[in-house]
Amino acid sequence: MSPAAHPAGPRHASALPMTEAALEPPSDLAALSPKVWPLTATRRNGELVIGQVGTADLVQRFGTPAFILDRDDLHTRARDYQGAFDGADVFYAGKAFLCTSLAKWLSEDGLGLDVSSAGELAIALRAGVDPGRIALHGNNKSLAELQQAVDNQVGRIILDSHEEIDRLADIAAAAGRRQPVLIRVTVGVEAHTHEFIATAHEDQKFGFSLSSGEAMSAIEHVLARPELELSGLHSHIGSQIFDTSGFEVAAHRVIGLLADIRKEHDLELPEIDLGGGLGIAYTDTDDPQQPAAIAARLQAIIASECAQAGLSVPRLAVEPGRAIIGPAMITLYEVGTVKVITLDGGLQRTYVSVDGGMSDNIRTALYDAEYTVVLANRESAGPPVRARVVGKHCESGDIVVKDCWLPADIRAGDILAVAATGAYCFSMASNYNRLPRPPVVAVSRGVASEIVRRETLDQVLATDVGWSSPGIQPTTEVQA
Repeated sequence: MSPAAHPAGPRHASALPMTEAALEPPSDLAALSPKVWPLTATRRNGELVIGQVGTADLVQRFGTPAFILDRDDLHTRARDYQGAFDGADVFYAGKAFLCTSLAKWLSEDGLGLDVSSAGELAIALRAGVDPGRIALHGNNKSLAELQQAVDNQVGRIILDSHEEIDRLADIAAAAGRRQPVLIRVTVGVEAHTHEFIATAHEDQKFGFSLSSGEAMSAIEHVLARPELELSGLHSHIGSQIFDTSGFEVAAHRVIGLLADIRKEHDLELPEIDLGGGLGIAYTDTDDPQQPAAIAARLQAIIASECAQAGLSVPRLAVEPGRAIIGPAMITLYEVGTVKVITLDGGLQRTYVSVDGGMSDNIRTALYDAEYTVVLANRESAGPPVRARVVGKHCESGDIVVKDCWLPADIRAGDILAVAATGAYCFSMASNYNRLPRPPVVAVSRGVASEIVRRETLDQVLATDVGWSSPGIQPTTEVQA
């Protein structure tokens, strides 16, 4: 069992040995690989600068921990995807990170928005996103969420169960609306980084199984409800994908289902959504493809499969989230303590504790994720030392960067920057140990402004009745 999968959480010290990639130090500890760091990241007298704003200024104004978003990087990536998928639909996957300002900016860049809860939908609507360019996902959408989507004329709802088909149809009928929908199909393909497996991956909570016939059953169920307009099929095969091989197999199977639908029901569906999951570089060894190459390959796959099946080519949709926001954001931390630990065999590791941790980045603890970290506030002539960046939480698995090299003179008060933290860090953040969540600060051309404020302790404890009303006991009782 991997350390990240252990029910008690990851183990520590020698139980997590240095990885092979970390055994040799980089030639320059201050280097900023353009594969990993945001577009405008640079050094000025040793200090890390993002969007022409220096680390010292950011820390003085906004404190630490803090997420820093490079707006120029964000817009460049969004426009690259929009341009590469010309003639297709690009829906930003809001689960990666979403706030009102971000939704507004991406909408202005021409992207639609993929949401999966009432909260995310509310943000999209408040930001002024065209409801027709919003897609609602989820395996257990509540009646209230479905009602909210229908009332606001959301452009597409991705259906995930037979119960949901009837619930949505009843809501649409009551509203006098014919609701466009897609069927989420589980195609038996699992993709991750450079690998994919094309069988035996239908044991999951999402979608209708293709191999068992449930997908066709769901299609027939929708066609029997005139309140629903079946627009197409949806497939999602994994995350952090670096090539298109898995998409090729998924497209083959989805288009095969389109051909079966035409044969059985004399109907050609106009849309195919291949989901998201496109990867980014967390370290310099990662090698993601560029949007233009991804788009060309996916469109070629679909065209070829449709030609073989004798189908018209449906409109393609994709849902990048991490690929757009992930590399555009970094996290700044302040170092609190530094400890040198001697392990078995005399190997030493420097534990560098920072003022955040698993409450603002749970991915290392959950997925054994790897990150790149640098000293951000100054130059250092110190030699490299093996290090582990850890958080301040009461968990041995509270690790931010498992294996890295930092200058030997790292000390309390230094600022560390961790790259590629835009996806799933803030959105999965918690108040573990009652820590307030960090702010998100957007920077561009020398201007820095909060787009998500730092939480205060009062805000964290606002639902605690004893805190908000000191000395007053709750009076509301629930009868058994």
